[in-house]
Amino acid sequence: MNQSVTVLEMGKRARAAARELAALPGEVRQRALAAMPAKLEAARAAVMAANRRDIEAARVAGLEGPMLTRLEISDKVFRYMLARLAEAAALPDPVGRILEGHTRPNGLRVERVSVPIGVIGIIYESRPNVTTDAAAVCLKSGNAVILRGGSEALATNRELAAAMAAAARENGLPEAAIQFIDTPDRAAVRELLGLTPYVDLLIPRGGKSLIREVAENSRIPTLKHYEGVCHLYLAADAPEEMAVALAVNSKCEKVEVCNALEKLLLDAESATRLLPALVKAFVAQGVELRGCPRVCALAPSVKPAAAADWTMEYLAPILTVGIVDGVAAAVRHINEHGSGHTDGIVTQRLDLAEAFVRGVDSASVLVNASTRLSGGGEYGLGAVVGISTDRLHARGPVGPEALTTYKWVARGAGHLRG
Repeated sequence: MNQSVTVLEMGKRARAAARELAALPGEVRQRALAAMPAKLEAARAAVMAANRRDIEAARVAGLEGPMLTRLEISDKVFRYMLARLAEAAALPDPVGRILEGHTRPNGLRVERVSVPIGVIGIIYESRPNVTTDAAAVCLKSGNAVILRGGSEALATNRELAAAMAAAARENGLPEAAIQFIDTPDRAAVRELLGLTPYVDLLIPRGGKSLIREVAENSRIPTLKHYEGVCHLYLAADAPEEMAVALAVNSKCEKVEVCNALEKLLLDAESATRLLPALVKAFVAQGVELRGCPRVCALAPSVKPAAAADWTMEYLAPILTVGIVDGVAAAVRHINEHGSGHTDGIVTQRLDLAEAFVRGVDSASVLVNASTRLSGGGEYGLGAVVGISTDRLHARGPVGPEALTTYKWVARGAGHLRG
């Protein structure tokens, strides 16, 4: 069948499935989600074999380093995927909640009730665990989903999507609740971007070029997951042991993810005290440091930073380090050079912490905590479909509740407009 027809038919089936999903009791969706970890476990051998094929093909194609790591499903990652599915199943149902309500003087009862968005298209690259996370979050919130993963993970995503769809189907959900575009042909993406009558929201996850392509070439509303140029500011009073531990964990726990630290800011009053221990710790971790002139003067082993370094998301063992004069300067620097994703401060002073929290314009702002903690699991949201740097419709980790909208319901007793 022609690919354009296939994607079009997917859209039509997804719309029908979304209407059916919206009318189903939450218990049905809960039962399907609860069955998914076991279904995925049963498919483990097939998933791992497919993943090995994808990784070998990626190596032959020249993919390496952190980008290759993002593609791999290790035993740890597989357990993580199962845990995220279980967490999503255990979350409260976000659909059918009365968000507000009141009774008018004439007795008319008015309520605002949460409902699914409808049909969600998710276009993503590399990380195959997005397949399971996205399907779980969309079903938890009563939405039908069309998945289109990257060609580098096609075999892995195919196995994951098939297992998820089977669990949904076998537990009472519509056949087309989860659909996977099973082709590396980029024409399929263009067809998905044009499904304005059938897709209500697009969520791109990947590099800037992918997100820009989706945002600029579709009239479907888009929830963007732009880059994570994440900062950590070490205030004048930052304790050395905590500052070093948080900086190293924020950067080195996993360098290839969007909430990994990319820029480290030291207060001028703490730089002389903290910089030697920080340089030693990062060199031991194999991280290349690039610094402003003030940093390089204090630590000559640090490579001078270029202008582009201050806005670059490395996703690699590289870190830019700068010195600023006080919390206000740190806030200005972050708001000018950051991406609005995740930024943090290390301090023992409540006034500095509050000034930072109020001033930094980011989706997640952390005080005395690793930037790696910003996300669905650590925030108690279970699985998420990404971390939005938009302001509308959702911001930060996008869990099931963020994939609902609302409708107004008015209940009367023959009320008329006078």
